[in-house]
Amino acid sequence: MRIERFEVLRCDAGWRTFSFLKMASADGVIGWSEFNESFGSPGLGRVIEELASAVVGMDPRASELVVARLHVLTRQSRGGLIQQAIAAIENAVLDIRAKAAGVPVCALFGGPIRTRIPLYWSHFGTYRVGGRRGVELPRIRTLDELARHAAEVRSLGFRALKTNILRIGPDGALGHFAPGFGRSPGWPELNWDNALLAELRAQLAAIREAAGPEMGIHLDLNFHFRTEGFLRMADAVAPFGLTWLEIDTHDPGALADIRRRAPCPIASCETLHGRRDFRPYFEARAVDVPIVDVIWNGLGESVKIAAMADAYELNCAPHNFYGHLSSAISAHFCAAIPNFRVMEIDVDSVAWRDELVLAPPVIENGELVLPAAPGWGVEPDEAAIRARPPAG
Repeated sequence: MRIERFEVLRCDAGWRTFSFLKMASADGVIGWSEFNESFGSPGLGRVIEELASAVVGMDPRASELVVARLHVLTRQSRGGLIQQAIAAIENAVLDIRAKAAGVPVCALFGGPIRTRIPLYWSHFGTYRVGGRRGVELPRIRTLDELARHAAEVRSLGFRALKTNILRIGPDGALGHFAPGFGRSPGWPELNWDNALLAELRAQLAAIREAAGPEMGIHLDLNFHFRTEGFLRMADAVAPFGLTWLEIDTHDPGALADIRRRAPCPIASCETLHGRRDFRPYFEARAVDVPIVDVIWNGLGESVKIAAMADAYELNCAPHNFYGHLSSAISAHFCAAIPNFRVMEIDVDSVAWRDELVLAPPVIENGELVLPAAPGWGVEPDEAAIRARPPAG
């Protein structure tokens, strides 16, 4: 059994692109992975193509050897796009390996420990206030409308949601606050002010009242502040009983200081690559919930990160705001590790997302039912992907 060929495919997903790696063995077993190059990783598909050519002819059942080969070839440029490319190749190889063995991927890692994966509704309100291309859902313009949406999420059986900071814009309607990504005023200074704190408190109060006291509320601050601002945001959220406050920073010491002073758990690390990036955060006791991007790290490396986190008494959550195949890959991570917290999922998406796979993941009462078929258990529909080339 050997890897014979590979191909990168892309399709329109409205405001972004969904990207896939298709890899085939000489005896006809097809492995798939999904990767993300339209959100901060330009050129990733080309890097994947360059690296995948180095493993043609290798045995996909020796997935650790495939990954080790790719790491030694890129030793001097570890992380970043290189790690994301290795992850895409590893995940496709794992799909081949599991299909050849006739088992779900998590069985290769001793799982499943659990077959129903608790979810939180991610980007709650965010895509609906922004009116993103392809997301054909009712537009949210006011806090009252946001509150009604929170009640709807609860009625659908979800027990947790994650929102972003939403501010009232010049037109009087809610909009997405995102200076850390250069998409709203405030960059590059990344300062806070009292008006922002007041609007954030009003937003969280509306969600809490509508969703009820038992709803888990997460707030994602991304890279939108510096340490001082993150501390002010932590003070502001104290009355609302957050499940976690999510912060992106590449300074583990600063994050440890925030965690010591924050009134709620701190989640972070979704932009990190590999165990070596995570280790200083664990050693600094900087985080309550490490977030692992399985699409960026690869399932094998993600399981190793989780094992290291377990030694620090930490439960992990996957970073997952991609398509259905990525949700399946993240679900296998959640199924395989003992120290699991909760799984992220985007429910709001383009109307045609379900068409891109032969059968989308099943969500029941706020839980994803782990696919039982060999491999990832969610198979891309190649014809549907090819029928929707990326826009522009």
